[in-house]
Amino acid sequence: MKKTFLFATVFLFAFCILNAQELPKGLTPAEREIMPFYQPPTSQKSMAYPPASAVRAMAEWEELEAISVTWRTYQSVLAEIIRHAQNECKVLINCTDSTTVKNYLLAQGITSNDNVKYIITSSNSVWIRDYGSYSVYKEDVDSLYLIDWIYNRPRPLDDVIPSVHAEYLNLPLYAMTQNPYRLTHTGGNLMFDGFGTAFSSKLILDENVQYSHTESEIDTIMKSFMGVDRYVKFEVLPHDGIHHIDMHMKLLDEETLLLGDYPSGISDGPQIEANLLYLLNNHLSVFGTPYKIVRIPMLPNQAGNSWPSNGSYYRTYTNGVFINKSFIYPSYYKKYDTTAFRIYSEALPGYNIVPINCDPDPISASGAIHCITNNIGVKEPLLISHKALSDTYDDQNGYAVNAIIRHISEIASAQLFYTIDTNQAYLPVPMVLSDAQNHIWTAAIPAQVAGNNVFYYIHAEANSGKNINRPITAPHGYWRFKILNTTGISMENVVVDRVFPNPASAITCIEMHLIHPEATSVALFDLQGKKVMDVYNGILNEGMQRLFFNAKELQQGVYFVKIETKNGISVHRIVAMP
Repeated sequence: MKKTFLFATVFLFAFCILNAQELPKGLTPAEREIMPFYQPPTSQKSMAYPPASAVRAMAEWEELEAISVTWRTYQSVLAEIIRHAQNECKVLINCTDSTTVKNYLLAQGITSNDNVKYIITSSNSVWIRDYGSYSVYKEDVDSLYLIDWIYNRPRPLDDVIPSVHAEYLNLPLYAMTQNPYRLTHTGGNLMFDGFGTAFSSKLILDENVQYSHTESEIDTIMKSFMGVDRYVKFEVLPHDGIHHIDMHMKLLDEETLLLGDYPSGISDGPQIEANLLYLLNNHLSVFGTPYKIVRIPMLPNQAGNSWPSNGSYYRTYTNGVFINKSFIYPSYYKKYDTTAFRIYSEALPGYNIVPINCDPDPISASGAIHCITNNIGVKEPLLISHKALSDTYDDQNGYAVNAIIRHISEIASAQLFYTIDTNQAYLPVPMVLSDAQNHIWTAAIPAQVAGNNVFYYIHAEANSGKNINRPITAPHGYWRFKILNTTGISMENVVVDRVFPNPASAITCIEMHLIHPEATSVALFDLQGKKVMDVYNGILNEGMQRLFFNAKELQQGVYFVKIETKNGISVHRIVAMP
């Protein structure tokens, strides 16, 4: 009894101190003392068991009903987020006094529109990404649920906010807060592809040792509450004190990963590269393809001579947030900001790319834009998922476009739009339901001339009347592929006489002349531009040279022999008929 009373006294004293100051994203020394004994408040608004039906955790780039922020410190950054986000969706501002917030926004030249909503509630910290709820959908596109967990900080006022949001939005809230589903987690360490794949650092394992959860048990809880079929966990980074993956990586779509890039051997660079190698060697995207990797610089200090280490700023560009057709991310100083803006503009065509300065705050407290925002999905999503077409050598056949398209009211119609010049009108092609069981719709872009780029997007309308594009920014945003030129670039030193026999069924000869010796690579590619065979890689002598490959090893179809030197490329079409 005396021990319990003593702990309660210490806790209340510490809590008062913590609530009177702005808390960092990580644990304070006082919180470290409290955390082993901390019991989060329970709410009658939440259900401490999993949803009865299968659920799908939404991807961040899906359509949003709202973005939420907690109005405490870093108000200049929060104001800029609100300035841009209110044009995309509702903005829920958690605050204790709406008049103070409105006056601050007006002083910054921000006139709030009808999308800005004030929720009067108390809080402990600004880091709503970590303690806010996550949106999941019953049976993929049915009812919207909110999911909560035990916040990995002893901050009881923050812990209540998911329940406040659930009540405000009239949504069910399922909470992983009671045995046997008790799970400590944090939103900055959780990323979804929208189709059952989740990414976290192994912080998720370390923080749940206290409940004696095995990794398998954690996976089962995440499956039950969030529909996780595959949970990829990366080694923590030695210099990132909070071990949240949003500080160095971000999914841009189902198969594209943005990853922080350090100079060789610097700071957390070696562990990031090891984690990337682990991912590429062990996991494919939901489409069964290798992940596409986009690199973005991780920053030193302004002098350029100090990189993140224990206790120093962990400046990062990956800590951004999708808000419908806008992407908002942290900026720091011009030398690197211009590069980051270019990378995002190329990777996310059509998006309103918005940098907001976060140096020195809030990045000095180990967080940035993603950390101080939280996404809430729409109640009736119109889901479109498509594996983007790759560059191809095929200039004779149409290019099949397949997409999963779903809505609770079913799909009334879908169209594919394409063009070879974004300054010209897109041409429509009706899509047909080719696989009703798997909700797959199909259309084909007509064959195009070699050398052309093809830009395309998908539009769908549900029976309810709701319609949407994918990419969501279309027609300004698009998927893109190129029809590769089969004649290639002129090669000054190499003259390719012929590739024979063609069609090929067995041993096939590539015959060429070289004026002088040269390093040469020769390989076979399929119509999608995927390498299927290396034929030669090395120095070829001057004069007549013949290289051979066995077409019997190929499946029947069209292939391209690509001959490459430092001076050019030559590509030759063959038909394999083994």
